[in-house]
Amino acid sequence: MQDTIPSMVLQQARRLQGRPALQSKESGHYRDILWDTVAAEISGFARGLLALGLHPGERVAIMSPNCPTWAYADLGIMAVGAVSVPVYHTEGIPTALHILRDSGSRFLVLHSPVLGEDLLPHLGEVPNLELIILLNGEIAHPAFLTLAALLLRGEGIAVTALEQRLAAGAAEDLATIIYTSGTTGMPKGAMLSHRNLLSNVEACSHIFPVGPGDCCLSFLPLSHVFERMAGYYFMLSRGAVIAYAENSDSVPTNLQEVHPTILISVPRLYEKMYARILERALASSWLRRQIFFAAVHAGRAFVHRQIAGKRAGLHLRLAIAVARHLVFNKLRAPLGGSLRFFVSGGAPLARDIAEFFLAADLPIYEGYGLTETSPVLAANYPGHHRPGTVGPPLGGTEIRIAEDEEILARGPGVFSGYWNDAATSAAAFDDGWFRTGDIGKFDADGFLVITDRKKDLIVTAGGENVAPQNIESLFKTNKFVSNAMVYGDRKPFLTALIVPNFENIEKFARSRQISFLNHCDLVNHPLVLELVRQQIDQLQHGQPPFQQIRRFTLISRDFSADEITPTLKLRRKLVNEHFHQVLEEMYQPHSHGIHDSGFCAMERPPQ
Repeated sequence: MQDTIPSMVLQQARRLQGRPALQSKESGHYRDILWDTVAAEISGFARGLLALGLHPGERVAIMSPNCPTWAYADLGIMAVGAVSVPVYHTEGIPTALHILRDSGSRFLVLHSPVLGEDLLPHLGEVPNLELIILLNGEIAHPAFLTLAALLLRGEGIAVTALEQRLAAGAAEDLATIIYTSGTTGMPKGAMLSHRNLLSNVEACSHIFPVGPGDCCLSFLPLSHVFERMAGYYFMLSRGAVIAYAENSDSVPTNLQEVHPTILISVPRLYEKMYARILERALASSWLRRQIFFAAVHAGRAFVHRQIAGKRAGLHLRLAIAVARHLVFNKLRAPLGGSLRFFVSGGAPLARDIAEFFLAADLPIYEGYGLTETSPVLAANYPGHHRPGTVGPPLGGTEIRIAEDEEILARGPGVFSGYWNDAATSAAAFDDGWFRTGDIGKFDADGFLVITDRKKDLIVTAGGENVAPQNIESLFKTNKFVSNAMVYGDRKPFLTALIVPNFENIEKFARSRQISFLNHCDLVNHPLVLELVRQQIDQLQHGQPPFQQIRRFTLISRDFSADEITPTLKLRRKLVNEHFHQVLEEMYQPHSHGIHDSGFCAMERPPQ
């Protein structure tokens, strides 16, 4: 294992020179970027930073969507011994300013001159920020420097000066400060060393068969540690090609253009794919529906035998072969035709979805980890795959379950603490074990099962513990539900805010000749409420009463950008504040027993 991330990447560049490392879309077509070019671009960026007088240990922030230049900047910063500080390019100005101030970043690498104009009036609030390097366009202000000007300055720096900085780098050096999503408040900066991240890369290389013949489509934000390690450092370490999606909305089109073999995502993508597949099946002819659901039935039976370590009988083997030929193989073409497997992380993946794709021979390997653990602590992988779990612990990582069922971890990937926050850093550990804040258990075969976030756990008035994420994930498998938040801490029963899938709700409304002008009309219509109630009741059938929602409110918009993190996790505290009146009204007595309602929330509701 190399001492530092840039030394690992540059060694790969020497080994794989002449071969493609990255792909980026320009003028309507994807083009290859060779390893030789990657090495030259890293060197150019790094020497530009040396020309600016950047010292080891100083911080440089990056605020940009995924693109090759993101990687050149990140690796160039670390190559000179400095620390990269990623900021989501969609982040609001207040949070961006907080990260710039808290990290003490000396420079900011910025993608958009539009964001630069937005930041310009606030530069006095970040006195530590000396210069903003614009990757695109220019702004006539002394605080801004174009990328071309940076590279020009770097031409005056000898390559030997960069080589000396690279050679001085050590595994224990701070590589990056990654600010957590901030589901409960302002983000905290997790300090990760080169050793932290490279140990995770090394451990993953022993369980995932990835090599120069593979291609991974990159669309999750590189500011998040999941994509940063799994879709970036790990792929480069294995010689796989990284193709950058144009944006999150273009992923379906880019899949057809890039033909990736590996796709890394949060569960929301798989939930949408699953819902769309079911929707198309239900909209097909009677015969096609029968074939589809027979294939699903055979697939699940086959998967259950496989998971149990039992050999499927001849009849089941024939059935799954027919199912894959007639039904499941058709799922491959929209994904580019070459996909070998998916990787899922960042939030719980519904077991039904995992089993469906496994039956289709498109396994989703779900893993688990946190920003503070670089990130992977446990993962399913080929030969060790059990839907409903997050797999066994990663090699070299120890996991134990505390008395209160909190997951504790230690190992080479665990961070050293939070930047500028000694008290929170100390509280994050228990006798050398990192406290994940998640609740879980091991099954009989050593696979880790996550039940919920410790801080999100709902304790009902009856003293029952309920994991809201499990219920929310279940609801989102339904074609009429797009999003949900379960509520009920210290309450006599559970309630929920439900965001309908308006595309399917509108189809239902038209089929029932329901007149509507907007989404507000739909969420308040009795037939729509009855439809969603029927769907919810079916999904909850057989669940213990204390785990069932008794009432729900349909809301006329999805959760807003400030109500979810950039990785699509709910900021429950904020949603609770925004919808407090709506949530509390579901606990008021109603003469008709169960009372489901709609709420017009085109904008933020009254608090």
